[in-house]
Amino acid sequence: MSEDDARSATRSAPFSLERSARSVEDFHHRPIEPGGRRLWIPHLPDLPTLVLGSAQRESTLDHAAIHERGIPTVRRRSGGGAVLVSARDIIWFDVLIDRGDPLWDDDVGRAFLWLGEAIGAGLSRLGHRTELHTGSLVTTPWSDRVCFAGLGPGELTVDGKKCVGISQRRSRDVTRLQAAVLRQWSGETHAALVASPTNAVIDDLHECAVGIPDTPETVLDTIFDELPGHIVRSHSR
Repeated sequence: MSEDDARSATRSAPFSLERSARSVEDFHHRPIEPGGRRLWIPHLPDLPTLVLGSAQRESTLDHAAIHERGIPTVRRRSGGGAVLVSARDIIWFDVLIDRGDPLWDDDVGRAFLWLGEAIGAGLSRLGHRTELHTGSLVTTPWSDRVCFAGLGPGELTVDGKKCVGISQRRSRDVTRLQAAVLRQWSGETHAALVASPTNAVIDDLHECAVGIPDTPETVLDTIFDELPGHIVRSHSR
């Protein structure tokens, strides 16, 4: 087998799929180790959890409002602002690849693009006209507080409103891309949970994102059909 044939075979290698029963916090802190191409789907609670970025400052939150609403907070190990996580709010899956995989890119910005392209192709099949952001990070007054108020490479918009966010955690040997497809968006709710930045306009937060109305299984199945290689259905953990 030639080197090109070997790379082509590796590019079409299968993804193993695993559904996790872990809590949101445990799932975020699950260790990443080499293990080939993997898809991890977490169990999402019915009630929301506010998931903070790894370096997000506590001063960006309205702790009194969070406590009053009884919303637990956890911190992920990837960057960005807060994401409100529940079965009603997002569709979430992780993609893991090892160093040496043709999908791997040492450039942390370009590393998102292949996944954003696949998600966009899947959503297009469902009738959504998405646009892939290939430029540098776009920040707003709200984006250090709320993930969907900013826009990074590989993320997707519909009519200029963000509908897919992707964050990244990587080690020397493994990249873990965490993708969130919005099901619904409430700027009002997010504004109530974070401290308002100086000179910020609340209407900007209301209009920055939009949800995808299709069922989670339809969205996941259609996106996974666009990934290189095929999917091996696996066990739950």
